[in-house]
Amino acid sequence: MPSGLVALLDDVAGITKLAAASLDDIGAAAGKAGSKAMGVVIDDTAVTPRYVVGLSPERELPIIFKIAMGSLRNKLFILLPAALLLSAFAPWAITPLLMLGGAFLCFEGAEKVLEALGVGGHAEAEEAPMGAAQLEQSKVSGAIRTDLILSAEIMAIALADVAEESILTQGIILAVVGIGITIGVYGVVGLIVKMDDIGLHLAQRKAAATRALGRGLVKGMPVLMRFLSIVGTAAMIWVGGGILVHGLNVLGWHAPEAIIHHASEAVAHGGGGLLGWLVTATLSGVLGLIVGGVIAFVVHQIHKLRHRH
Repeated sequence: MPSGLVALLDDVAGITKLAAASLDDIGAAAGKAGSKAMGVVIDDTAVTPRYVVGLSPERELPIIFKIAMGSLRNKLFILLPAALLLSAFAPWAITPLLMLGGAFLCFEGAEKVLEALGVGGHAEAEEAPMGAAQLEQSKVSGAIRTDLILSAEIMAIALADVAEESILTQGIILAVVGIGITIGVYGVVGLIVKMDDIGLHLAQRKAAATRALGRGLVKGMPVLMRFLSIVGTAAMIWVGGGILVHGLNVLGWHAPEAIIHHASEAVAHGGGGLLGWLVTATLSGVLGLIVGGVIAFVVHQIHKLRHRH
């Protein structure tokens, strides 16, 4: 009996070590897959605060919570099953779909650049006045629709990075990535939208240093929001361009990725890894801006033709 008990305990210990190793592998894979989607995550973080503009401050956090729950539903109940079905039955479609999503990101980024330059942009439709509840619901619905597109990119990027794993492991990793990124993004968004309130609270304290910090936060928030908007637009363009470059390489056209890789390596040897990354991001962004600009031009021409008829 004692020897049998010892053997059983050894088996349990072995199974525990194996499970722990598997969890470590899943955690590492989830971290790696999630890091590949950081550009889209930055854009998601930059875009979402806009949806609480014009609403009462006490409703800001409840609205962010609603959007976060919608984002989780998007990732876990729509995109995760779709990604696993693609991986199981049509893995060949992952790269083309990812490239379509990358092209859409380039288009959206180019649209924002054109709007900033005063060229084209989406026409603003006149809307009937809405009550507070209707306005809140409209903004939440719009944010969740936008999140669906960005989340699809996040899940597709993560899926492409774990395509060699088993379906079960893929599902666990994608779920971990989806939940982790949602908590991270909307936690940061909640902090951003309440930062001015925190600043006002600190500005009313007795200590001079605390009051100065509070006034700095209040004055700095508009600058931060503009910065996030710029970073979000840039992220859309360079991530979209990078997805297109990688997809072309997978489909057999190696020249764009090879050119960018060699340019990045040449700069990295002289100036370090950060400069190499900047070259990669810049060249990917240039390609993304060109592709997005062409798509935007075509979309605008179609829009004009539809209005004529």
